[in-house]
Amino acid sequence: MVKRASGPESEQRRKKIVTFVLLVILLISVSLFLGGPKEAELIIVEFPNGKTMETEVASTPEKLLFGLAFREGLPADTGMLYIFESTGLHRVATRQFRIPVDMFWIDESHHVVQILEQVQPCVQDPCPFYGPPPEPVRYLIEAEAGYAKRAGITTGMELRFTLRM
Repeated sequence: MVKRASGPESEQRRKKIVTFVLLVILLISVSLFLGGPKEAELIIVEFPNGKTMETEVASTPEKLLFGLAFREGLPADTGMLYIFESTGLHRVATRQFRIPVDMFWIDESHHVVQILEQVQPCVQDPCPFYGPPPEPVRYLIEAEAGYAKRAGITTGMELRFTLRM
């Protein structure tokens, strides 16, 4: 027959267990808070005509692959900045995009090399590829369709990138 402790001994043991459980919950909460998902890295792109665009950076393989896929829209004056691993003749598709976009192909010295306007989402396979641009590029910006015309973006413009902290 098992005999349970009673009185002050039992109460003390119960307090230790409750304290231990609360400590575990606190540690888990702190680790989730400190190690949780980070906000997307943002770069402000400044055009020579004074226009600016806040861009989300696509620099990981996942973001380079999916980009703006599955998004229902973009806030005004925002876009996605693709940073390719190396300068080259890159191509992209609009698979799973839900919105048309303007594409700005940009070389390593931040000059606009090519602009594609009103690029439509791919609705069925095989999806067409856009690019490669006429010369090697390091960056691609995708913005809401019509942005190039509204902002007066032209080839040859030199852009300035500023990391938002």
